Amino acid sequence: MTDRATPNLPARDFDSSEDFYGKLGFSRVYRDSGWMILERGGLWLEFFPYADLDPLQSSFGACLRLDDLDTFHSNCIAAGIPDRDTGQPRVTRPKLQHSGMRIAYLVDPDGSLLRLVQNP
Repeated sequence: MTDRATPNLPARDFDSSEDFYGKLGFSRVYRDSGWMILERGGLWLEFFPYADLDPLQSSFGACLRLDDLDTFHSNCIAAGIPDRDTGQPRVTRPKLQHSGMRIAYLVDPDGSLLRLVQNP
């Protein structure tokens, strides 16, 4: 196995988080009362319980490096995630940034910001 990192994100409710990410193609790898792991291809997201999290105050986030950013964005829209710049949940359209990278932003219902970065 190659070295890798997996983001650890808060979840106010594991069922709700699993449902949200399940609509984006993630499936359960592991779950108990204190930890949950979801996987989609080579992407793994790990969640810990945080029942009293205020999503509007959350500073959790991660980058997802994607081979096909446009398809992932389309999957977000098809899952009913609004394409907008405010509110939760939300997703933004991919845009070319000053860095030269194409990036979209996904904010989940718990306020975690996922930067969706197109692989070169």
